[in-house]
Amino acid sequence: MTRRILPFLALLLVSGCASQRLAGADLDRVRRPAFISRIKDGAGPKSHVFREDSAYRNKLKKLEPVEADRRLTVKLLQAVTRFEISERLRVTTLSQLPREFPWTHVVDPAQVASVLESFLVEEVPANAPDYDLVASLGADTIVEFVIEDYGMRSDDGRAGAYLRGYGRMFTLDGRTEVWRRPFTMDHVAEGKAHLDPFKVGKDPSLFREAMTAMLDDVARLFVKDLTPTDRGGAPPARASSAKSDVVSGKAGAPAPEATKPPEDGLAPGELPDPDP
Repeated sequence: MTRRILPFLALLLVSGCASQRLAGADLDRVRRPAFISRIKDGAGPKSHVFREDSAYRNKLKKLEPVEADRRLTVKLLQAVTRFEISERLRVTTLSQLPREFPWTHVVDPAQVASVLESFLVEEVPANAPDYDLVASLGADTIVEFVIEDYGMRSDDGRAGAYLRGYGRMFTLDGRTEVWRRPFTMDHVAEGKAHLDPFKVGKDPSLFREAMTAMLDDVARLFVKDLTPTDRGGAPPARASSAKSDVVSGKAGAPAPEATKPPEDGLAPGELPDPDP
C-alpha cells in the first residue's frame, strides 16, 4: 500500500464511525420533509492525477504535472456540472424511496429551490442555506445531501473517480439530527477499472459515466438508510406528491485559454493522446 492511498482509506474509516442510524420512531414523526442537495465551495472537480503519481511522467514529456492536472480539471468541468451532480443525487434518491408516508408528502423541489434562490443558477449555493426559508413552505424536516470533494486521482498508474460527502436528516424545530450517513466512493481504492486520464482528456463523458455510477451507488445507500424496518405508527400511504423529476442541465463552461505557449507541442489546453 502506498502513502498516497492512506488518506482516502482514512476517510472511509471516519465515515463509518460518524454514521447515525435513522430510527423508525423518528421517521414516524416526520410529516412534511424537504430535500436539499448542494456542493460545498471548493469541493471540485479536482484532479489529483499527475502531481501525485509519477507513473505518467514519461507520457507528459515537457508538460508539467501541475499544468496537466489543470487541463484535466477543465475537462472534468466540461463533463458534468456541479448542479447536475447534486441534482442527480437528490432526484435518484427521492425517486427510489417507497410510495409511503412521509415520502408521499415531500415539499415540491421547485418551491424549495425557489425560496433558496437556486432554481435557475448553474452553481449550487456553496454555503449552508437558510433552512427557516424552507419552513415557510410547511416543511418540518430537512433531508440534506452535501458533496464535500470529488474528482479524479491516481495511484501507481491506475486512475479513477472519487466522491466524498454526507447525507443527514434533521428537524426544523430544534435542529435535532436524527440521521447521518457520511460516504466515500473511490474507484481506485475499490479496484475498479482504470480510468485513463488521457482518454478522459479526449472524451470527458467517461468521467461523467464514472460519476453517475458513484452517485447512483450513494443514492441506493441513502434509500436503504431512509427506509428503516422498525417503523410503528406511521400514517397510511396516500397519493404521491413527490414527482420523479429529471435534470437536463448543460455541459460545463468551455475550456479557458492556455496560460503559456504550447512549448510541449500540444494544442492549447490539451493532454497527450492516449496509448493505442
